[in-house]
Amino acid sequence: MFKGRTVTFLVVVSMLVSCLLTLTLTGEWSFAGSAPLRSGLFADSTGQSSKAGIEKIEKALALVEKNYVEDVDQKKLVDGAIDGMMGALGDPFSSYMAPDTAQQFSEQIEGSFTGIGAEVSMENGNVVVVSPIKGSPAEKAGIQPKDILLSVNGESFEGLSLNEAVAKIRGPKGTEAKIKVKRAGSDTTLEFKIVRADIALETVYSRMENGGVGVIEVTEFSMNTAERFKEELASLEKQGMKGLVIDVRNNPGGVLTVVEDMSEQFVPKGKVIVQVEDKNKRRDQTLSKGSGKKYPVVVVTNKGSASASEILAGALQESAGAKLVGEATYGKGTVQSSYTQEMGDGSMLKITIAKWLTPGGEWIHKKGIQPDVPVSQPDYFSVAPINKEKTFKYDMLGDDIKSAQTMLDGLGLDPGRKDGYFDKKTESALKKFQTSQNMEPTGLLDAKTAEALESSVIEQIRDPKNDMQLKRAVEEIRKEIAS
Repeated sequence: MFKGRTVTFLVVVSMLVSCLLTLTLTGEWSFAGSAPLRSGLFADSTGQSSKAGIEKIEKALALVEKNYVEDVDQKKLVDGAIDGMMGALGDPFSSYMAPDTAQQFSEQIEGSFTGIGAEVSMENGNVVVVSPIKGSPAEKAGIQPKDILLSVNGESFEGLSLNEAVAKIRGPKGTEAKIKVKRAGSDTTLEFKIVRADIALETVYSRMENGGVGVIEVTEFSMNTAERFKEELASLEKQGMKGLVIDVRNNPGGVLTVVEDMSEQFVPKGKVIVQVEDKNKRRDQTLSKGSGKKYPVVVVTNKGSASASEILAGALQESAGAKLVGEATYGKGTVQSSYTQEMGDGSMLKITIAKWLTPGGEWIHKKGIQPDVPVSQPDYFSVAPINKEKTFKYDMLGDDIKSAQTMLDGLGLDPGRKDGYFDKKTESALKKFQTSQNMEPTGLLDAKTAEALESSVIEQIRDPKNDMQLKRAVEEIRKEIAS
């Protein structure tokens, strides 16, 4: 028996490890290598090369302990060696967690933790955000999928492992994490001030729209998500639901058996939900035992929809006739298994043991799943925050001015341009905004104005009527109901 959890790190007590870019495996798996490990490193391997490798590691450890200029912590050396071993695989989803990190991870997968609420992975030496958790401090501050985290409170992540970066970001509830970020499309470094908090992992939210259109948002596939999904689905069906929208945007993934259970409710009996392929190219298919649904289903995705979210999207698209609306998904097509008992000290080793493929046999890794109906959000949804340490005025140029223009345009104040040049029309739009906020209409983009702009835009983003992707998904369902 083995249990698999996830593969990247959610900063807990800052940004813990999450069930994001990984699929959790639970129960026996015929080809996953679930037999207990024999004693000794590489003991399952045969031949002289393995023995030579072990001897080399032991010699290196002995030489360091004997000759290093200062006393060394053997445990720290061993942890570093294992961490380096995982790094040498070149796989961001295979990793080593020390006991404290592994414990925090296990707590998080069960339902709650303390942190800023964002899932991250290590890609090409960078700490990269997969997605912020809904309602978390990270989401409220404006952290976005694909953001590269550079430092926290002045401490750089350069050269650190993912574990080390996570450790830097951790901190008590109520403390502030000043995180510097590099974002695609922005020439300047962004800084976010985020207060760490308790993150409650309610993963399923539902509501009924006009015309009998049900909407269920799934933010993560944790251990209780399938049961919560069934409850909310049953409630909507009792209310006379005629069609369903499933929203998995910014959902980083989670437990494999959970997403299989949820998919089975929509995929007819005998059809494939997902295929898993091991290193020897042997495939295991999960076939549905369900009966499917008679009403139409649409799944909404974006670039933060990863792993288990992609399994759900692929299964419903290919085996249940559902339509995908939104953006291409993240593109994470591997499966990890976690090993804690074998490590013996509370630490955890997460190893990529297989690929997963869609019902039709497509491996979506690093490609994602394309939507049937592509829909992008308005550009102010992804606008970078404004530097509050400077004041910008007429005839200046820069990315911060471009961000302000994008925000003003999103608020309907028509700055006339969004190229970063501060002209008279931009100044006029700023004055209008300042007047609407009962501020002195100076036409200057100072810290107070920038903060007010960002707050107004966040309110705009949270207003469902501005969510173009979800609106289109509901429209598609209504069309199918009508037909």
